[in-house]
Amino acid sequence: MNHEFIEALDELEKDRGIDKDILIDTIEQALLTAYKKNFGSSQNVRIDFNREKGDVKVYSQRRVVDESDLYDNFLEIELSEARQINPKYELGDILENEVTPKDFGRIAAQTAKQVVVQRIREAEREIIYNEFIEKEGELVTGEVARVSDNKKVVYVRLGKIEASMPETEQIPGENFKAGDKIKVYILEVKKTNKGPQIVVSRSHPNLVKRLFESEVPEIFQGIVQIKSVSREAGSRTKMAVHSIDEKIDPIGACVGPKGTRVKYVVDELGGEKIDIINYSENPAEFVSASLSPSKVVKVEVNEEEKSALVVVPDYQLSLAIGKAGQNARLAAKLTNWKIDIKSESQLNDEE
Repeated sequence: MNHEFIEALDELEKDRGIDKDILIDTIEQALLTAYKKNFGSSQNVRIDFNREKGDVKVYSQRRVVDESDLYDNFLEIELSEARQINPKYELGDILENEVTPKDFGRIAAQTAKQVVVQRIREAEREIIYNEFIEKEGELVTGEVARVSDNKKVVYVRLGKIEASMPETEQIPGENFKAGDKIKVYILEVKKTNKGPQIVVSRSHPNLVKRLFESEVPEIFQGIVQIKSVSREAGSRTKMAVHSIDEKIDPIGACVGPKGTRVKYVVDELGGEKIDIINYSENPAEFVSASLSPSKVVKVEVNEEEKSALVVVPDYQLSLAIGKAGQNARLAAKLTNWKIDIKSESQLNDEE
């Protein structure tokens, strides 16, 4: 190794933010391991890496002890013998002798290269991790890189890294092929021994939320707020919205001129139905609205149990409950209330 190597370390520090001193410390530790592996480990040795010239030297280390305490000649030296080398040595001092092997320069160069390559890889992984941990919970556009043979995992290329979208995070019925551009929600970013692992989703309720945020200026500006979202991906979504400006209709803002905004989201989700309702602090009003498109006669709430009895016209009962109970199920998720739906005739029969 030479001065050019040191200059290369300086460039790494400047261009990639890899701390030169930390890198040299890591190289010294690796060289120590390499020396003991190739030349034996019976001695205590110290690696000296010249941080200006790039030269590497190996020094054996022996502790100065009293003659009566001498136990291992490889690790210790008598005080009288040490003082023959330098009269200033005292008990407990460390005496060093250079023991650099002739061909250690080649080993040192190979070891240093391996350390630098590994550290560059780690630094790149750290950069990618830091980039995406800030995007966790955000909407991004990626490109399908490949689909697993059993089609249970879709791998999405996000710049320099591939994210995975497991079957549980896919919209049922969607099929992708390599090269498809898709919008995904970054669900999770975590560190692993193989680098950052990113999981993305198209079935998460927040994907719908982020799509509306990107399409509706009033939401982006904070005038219209998305209060809650419940979703059965690929089939139906309910979204409760509220406007802090009385002059702006939150549902109208989300629907957009001639329905363009909501159509964009529906198309992005492959035709998934979206019910947009007004949020209300009044539980009865909120529960009533959540059952849209069904009409509601009355709502009786039990705030202690957070449950509601909803009465609907007889002809609206099946609509209120929905196919396989979907409308009622989504309404309960949206409001976080237990909802019991009865028709007017059912209620009258009970009374």
